[in-house]
Amino acid sequence: MQRLSVSLFLLLLLTLESLAGPRQQIQNRKYLLKEIDREIPYSVFVPSSYDKSKKTPLVMVLHGLGSSAAQIIRYPNLVEEAEKRGYLLVAAEGVNSHGWYGAYGKYGGNRRGDPTNLGELSEKDVMNVLELAQKEFNVDPQRTYLMGHSMGGSGTWHLGMKYPEKWAALAPLASAGTNHDYDMKKLKGQLGVIVVHGVKDNLCPVNACRLKVANLKRHGVTHKYLEFPNGNHVNVAWEHFPEVFDFFQENVKQDNRDEQDEQDEQENIEKTNS
Repeated sequence: MQRLSVSLFLLLLLTLESLAGPRQQIQNRKYLLKEIDREIPYSVFVPSSYDKSKKTPLVMVLHGLGSSAAQIIRYPNLVEEAEKRGYLLVAAEGVNSHGWYGAYGKYGGNRRGDPTNLGELSEKDVMNVLELAQKEFNVDPQRTYLMGHSMGGSGTWHLGMKYPEKWAALAPLASAGTNHDYDMKKLKGQLGVIVVHGVKDNLCPVNACRLKVANLKRHGVTHKYLEFPNGNHVNVAWEHFPEVFDFFQENVKQDNRDEQDEQDEQENIEKTNS
């Protein structure tokens, strides 16, 4: 009965919050995932300052196990922070509540009735939704970020490693998963990583997170680690979005075209002076 009361209270709180302020700008949508002929939900937040004539930063958000796109985009403080800074938010479903975004391979968290390649489709869903957002909005490719909580944190690691060219920075929050080193050397010079975890996280122990951070350091990857002695599995996400967005604003992906133009200009100057 106590658990039910707490659940009802949280549901009421989220409902009341959704009726005011920037939460009114959240849009719940669907698109057709052709591989399984099924409509997959995703959620979008558009800040009031959005101007289609200007490039706008975007954060892709991945939910945890048993959650959804519609739920994580309503995490306390998330849309408020995005509204304040003028960021688009796009939350992917990953096909369902347990797809793992490819972090556990082709099969993901496959259960009875799921597609046999759930993990593969979950990953594809994220990239599809990113592409949909890029087509609809004037997204800044140098300021496109990936953030996930719990299972979504694992998805953030996985998709960050697999598609480092897509992201300016990663933010795994209370990340679930294994102690894999992944291939973190791929990230050096490509993007930054802010890792957030709580010592009192009983679902995803902090030691596994510390190993990942040690690997970031070993490979020379730009990173910031925030560890909170009283942080649990949930509050480390809800309470520290400002620090995450600060890190995002500090990490803008280098435009290779601009870099090449500068190099060509320097070569021309040297030829002129020779």
